[in-house]
Amino acid sequence: MGINTIASKPVRLAVASVVGLGTVAGIAVAADAATGTIKTSGASLSVRKGPGTSYAKVGTVAKGTKVNIICQTTGSSVKGTYGTSNTWDKIGTGRFVSDAYVYTGSDGRVAPSCGGSTPAPSTPSGVIGNNYPYSGQTSGVDPWNFYKGQCTSFAAWRARSVKHVGFTNSYKGQHWGNANHWDDAARAAGVTTSSVPHVGDIAQSDAGSFGHVAYVAKVNSNGTFVVEEYNWTHPEHYGTRTVSRGSAHGQFDTFIRF
Repeated sequence: MGINTIASKPVRLAVASVVGLGTVAGIAVAADAATGTIKTSGASLSVRKGPGTSYAKVGTVAKGTKVNIICQTTGSSVKGTYGTSNTWDKIGTGRFVSDAYVYTGSDGRVAPSCGGSTPAPSTPSGVIGNNYPYSGQTSGVDPWNFYKGQCTSFAAWRARSVKHVGFTNSYKGQHWGNANHWDDAARAAGVTTSSVPHVGDIAQSDAGSFGHVAYVAKVNSNGTFVVEEYNWTHPEHYGTRTVSRGSAHGQFDTFIRF
């Protein structure tokens, strides 16, 4: 289950100690644009005229700044916050930043290649494992405006990292909030929903006080399916289980297809 109680505060959101609310300050995100957040040790990140450190510096971007990634390309290797990478993100005309300092929610590329489009990434079939970046953290808000360690935060991470969508708590102008609101938000946003699970779907249930969401990792021939999730079997921890369709506690009856 997921509890997403976040008080509306400017810039970085403060987490209220009240449990059971579902108000989150929205972040405006272009519907189909890849987005990222600059993550440095404190200093501003240099913006280059081209994809490499040999190109002229044309500006800087402050830590914590959210950027729209127009496309991505290969350039010189840079060692940064997220390891060594030769991927560069184009954030404007003649403006590139090293992807090694940009948090996108994915270790892979999240935007088309500069100069051409990239094929849609395939969805892995089978359990991926606990690659959630906030594993073990039980307080605070993730970059997508959900509580860390909750089912909603994990599901948002999977939608971003596997389906490569710029999903946040205000995706496509909707407030997604607690898990029991995700089906309504998806329909209002024009996101496909189904009563039949497919690998890569976000399984959703309205059961309980806050509902629950999980990632569909595998669909079995007998109609059951395997989900990966947070905050179900073990509070604020990762788990997997085999479930069936239905509206009872522990089941899912809606499948959101990003």
